[in-house]
Amino acid sequence: MDGGEGEVGGGEGGSGGGGERQLGRALSFGIPDTALGLVLGYVEDPWDRDAISLVCRHWCRMDALSRKHVTVAMAYSTTPERLFRRFPCLESLKLKAKPRAAMFNLIPDDWGGSASPWIRQLSATFHFLKALHLRRMKASDDDIAVLVRAKAHMLVTLKLDRCSGFSTSALSLVARSCKKLQTLFLEESIIDEIDNDEWIRELATNNSVLETLNFFLTDLKASPEYLTLLVRNCQRLKTLVINECLMSDLTSLFRSAQTLQEFGGGTFDDPALVDSRNFENYYFPPSLQRLTLLYMGPNEMQMLYPYAARLKKLDLKFAFLNTEDHCQIVQRCPNLEVLEVRDVIGDRGLAVVAQTCKKLQRLRVERGDDDHGNLEDEQGVVSQVGVMAIAQGCPELTYWATHVSDITNAALEAIGTFCKNLNDFRLVLLDREAHLTEFPLDNGVRNLLRGCTKLRRFAFYVRPGVLSDDGLSYIGEFSKSIRYMLLGNVGQSDRGLLQFSQGCPSLQKLELRGCYFTERALAIAALQLKSLRYLWVQGYRASPTGADLMTMIRPFWNIEFIAPNKDEPCPEGKQQILAYYSLAGRRTDCPPSVIPLYPAF
Repeated sequence: MDGGEGEVGGGEGGSGGGGERQLGRALSFGIPDTALGLVLGYVEDPWDRDAISLVCRHWCRMDALSRKHVTVAMAYSTTPERLFRRFPCLESLKLKAKPRAAMFNLIPDDWGGSASPWIRQLSATFHFLKALHLRRMKASDDDIAVLVRAKAHMLVTLKLDRCSGFSTSALSLVARSCKKLQTLFLEESIIDEIDNDEWIRELATNNSVLETLNFFLTDLKASPEYLTLLVRNCQRLKTLVINECLMSDLTSLFRSAQTLQEFGGGTFDDPALVDSRNFENYYFPPSLQRLTLLYMGPNEMQMLYPYAARLKKLDLKFAFLNTEDHCQIVQRCPNLEVLEVRDVIGDRGLAVVAQTCKKLQRLRVERGDDDHGNLEDEQGVVSQVGVMAIAQGCPELTYWATHVSDITNAALEAIGTFCKNLNDFRLVLLDREAHLTEFPLDNGVRNLLRGCTKLRRFAFYVRPGVLSDDGLSYIGEFSKSIRYMLLGNVGQSDRGLLQFSQGCPSLQKLELRGCYFTERALAIAALQLKSLRYLWVQGYRASPTGADLMTMIRPFWNIEFIAPNKDEPCPEGKQQILAYYSLAGRRTDCPPSVIPLYPAF
């Protein structure tokens, strides 16, 4: 956990008595506890906080009293009671449950992740809690009711991020009761009773301080009248990201939203608009800087032109545009800091991005339509050409995720040479092209990692044979500071994995897919990765009994086998193993699809 790691390490730090307390005060250089607490208030990085908490018991206690935010990266890694004992003054908590693979439908729906025990403890204790962020969890209406009864008078932020189990009745309760709420975030959550949008009207009439409302990519409905009422009553509203709603119905909303900085969710599925091509009535407030529009086509994109130069974020992942259309829009957006597109932008579009967007900090290129005939542009694929252009033209990038159809060592080396500020890089090599220009990519990956010394998160998902055992060993050798890693179809044998595991001194979370290492190699690698706290694997060479996985057993280490379907035998290559460090002991809510592995005595 981020900050929660401090709960695991710092919570157990120190073992001395009076002598150690004296040492702790000596190490404080005579600084009074009040002053030390104020200094710690400026230390925001959770990893620095963890290091501070390990100095001595006194510093651990000061960290505990001054820590305001904690991220628990795995809900089963600790208990709410232990967290409260460690950090009694928390004001903000982020809590994750289901593995990240659940976002790609790789984890059974009944896996677990109930928020009930957490919410009940949070509501009964955590007297300073103002912000709660649940991610990939199940929260029922009753859970939310408990939270609201206890925290409505102080709750400022509520994020139900990719969550499920609650209905619009719960949202209405939040809207009526939480009058200090500034952020309500529901993106990609599965919500019941979606036809009821009364909760928006109640939010508008009961809350005047709301700054962020996001229910993007949900099935929630929202009438333009209620949204306009919300904007008029909430004069501080800066971010409004909704579901599908016709742009032609939002004219009054935009003219009322003079403080709006981000908008997402407007659609153009309006034949009358397409036929008339009359955009004179369309208006965006002067403060708007970040924009996401759904189903925008070539006929509608001209409405962006008057506002393009001031945009800092543009999301075109859901637009119906070809390569040339992307070029036309991007070249009018010189101040972009965030750009999200599909790979239909092509190498030519990325070249325009590199020439125009010198301030770009975040770039995401998602997978587009696999049917090239639907792209209306044979250049609508991304290869080493586009990657090279971005690397050379956008030196300020800190985050870069891209799907490519082809890639070379030289392109990867260019990233290491020019993108010195990257802290998060993710590459997926698609299987569209029958033949790749060059492989293996061992030297390219080595040079990328040697150059990008600020990397903390790294994903490299390729095709079998593209990265050899030597390349995998390079990843281990040159990933000194990487804390999270996803690797797909890498390596050739157990040798590569074992050499990889001799490096990565900071790696805490590792996800492997389609690599087919043996159980024994996985177990040895998990033991050799000294900082590892979380391991998810799909696809490995399973033994008949699973006995080799028992080598991985160690104190506070939970291991679970996840079957794809409890009613069918596990298909070859689809076996899943989830292992994680936990102070909470073994789970008690495992469904039939989750089988805890215990050592044999």
